[in-house]
Amino acid sequence: MIVPRCLPAGDGAVLAELRSLDETLALFQALGQRPAGVEDVVPAARTLLVLFRPSALTAREVAAWLRRAAAALADAPGGAQGVPSAASDVRRVEIPVRYAGEDLEAVAELIGLTRAELIERHTGSDYLAAFAGFAPGFVYLAGGDPCFHGIPRRAAPRVRVPAGSVAVAGDFSAVYPSDSPGGWQLLGVTPWRMWDMDRAEPALVRPGFRVRFRNLDAAGVAYSLPGENARLPAAAPADPGGAAAAAAPPACFEVLSAGPQTLVQDLGRPGLTGMGVSLSGALDRGALRAANRIVGNPADAPALENALGGLRLVCRGRAVVAITGARAEIRLTTAAGIRLPAPLSQPLALDDGDELRIGAPDAGVRCYVAVRGGWNAALVLGSCATDTLAGIGPAPLRAGDRLAVGAVPGGVRPGAVQADAAPPPALPRRGELVTLEIVLGPRTDWFSPEALDLLAEQEWTVTPQSDRVGMRLAGAEPLTRTRQGELPSEGTVAGAIQVPAGGQPVLFLADHPLTGGYPVIGAVIGRDLDRAAQIPVGARLRFRPIGPFKEILP
Repeated sequence: MIVPRCLPAGDGAVLAELRSLDETLALFQALGQRPAGVEDVVPAARTLLVLFRPSALTAREVAAWLRRAAAALADAPGGAQGVPSAASDVRRVEIPVRYAGEDLEAVAELIGLTRAELIERHTGSDYLAAFAGFAPGFVYLAGGDPCFHGIPRRAAPRVRVPAGSVAVAGDFSAVYPSDSPGGWQLLGVTPWRMWDMDRAEPALVRPGFRVRFRNLDAAGVAYSLPGENARLPAAAPADPGGAAAAAAPPACFEVLSAGPQTLVQDLGRPGLTGMGVSLSGALDRGALRAANRIVGNPADAPALENALGGLRLVCRGRAVVAITGARAEIRLTTAAGIRLPAPLSQPLALDDGDELRIGAPDAGVRCYVAVRGGWNAALVLGSCATDTLAGIGPAPLRAGDRLAVGAVPGGVRPGAVQADAAPPPALPRRGELVTLEIVLGPRTDWFSPEALDLLAEQEWTVTPQSDRVGMRLAGAEPLTRTRQGELPSEGTVAGAIQVPAGGQPVLFLADHPLTGGYPVIGAVIGRDLDRAAQIPVGARLRFRPIGPFKEILP
């Protein structure tokens, strides 16, 4: 009988721990219709991460739903079946491999095989694409010959693993979809692209598929991709306004300077975890919504997310914009050189030739620029968000770019342009102490009581290595574990405090990896995430647990 152990993973997620991959996949397949408020379920090696809206459900209600599904599975004819058997309606992909990886000989020696025997066994059986994670197109392949189970990761991960590398680690095989750091053992390389946005289906392999590797140096191995992965035809140029727009082109903005980083962001890509694609989107979601509200756009319209100022835009035509988020000086200068008032969180009417400039923030990190009618950015997998880890979405802005103003799906709300009535939130400055409330779990029991005291009592400094993926923190004393060894990959959330082997934590932000293999000691609560996104390098953090760590019981 499957009995999930349910653990808190922040105030909007429950991590269900199971005994094996078989149990995990069986329960995942048995969940059926999701209750209102459940937003996503992320399967991993021995866990299911359930993301939910706290306004609609409680963690106990989510845990009860999981336990009911497990009980129903046990009562079904045949009980829990675990990994499904091969069937004619299951998609099957054969991947050609040239077996010349850097670790091939070392792995062969480790498992007591010759090079030829290793290749024969790695290509000798099917794998189940069990779950996605780490990066878009990276799928954990379960099964295969048992000789490959339990192979350890490298003691020191490589800084760069080339795209197409076929690798093994733990109980899984996988193919790296892009150049990235990695600690898996490399057996070979495939010429096929595991993730290609120009294909009708970007992911070559998705959870539920069957996969078999073929030796590219053996006779009869085909090179061509399956027909269902053919490339998309060239897209026609976007024409949001049709012929009328051609006659009277909408306003656009020319980028004079993009500052350290300016990205297009919206509220992200929900529901694509099956392809290994996480939500991403604006780091300060409240600031993006506020900017869109001021100019009358839908809340999820794309805006510009500018980090650390330095953004200079010239309006070509007429437009109304609003800037929210970090506290920075805004300069609005007409084409004639006249300086006009330009407050934050107010609608600003721009004429042709007006220049808008955002200075360096004295509080906070990121400003959001919305324009009435929305930025005419290209949709990628249903969103305009730029995911810096996955490399999905519009490219960062550069000097010389031109940004068109276009219609937002759903349209603007006539007459809705108005100042934001809500007072701007207090934002942290460099050197200040910021307290964030956290929920302990799901892996708090991997750490000593002294480490838990240290987590809450010690100040943590935000280091310059921080970015949209996560804030790297440094404390005088590292956090120590009571449990050693590797943690099987499991889903992670924005706000998770992951602790690598060195004991200095990383606070995950919007572009965090979908799954991770380091224990998460706690997670920042949802209402503090926007403020966390505005904490500058050099600020100090203190974490305040809102209660003790405990399993979610019936």
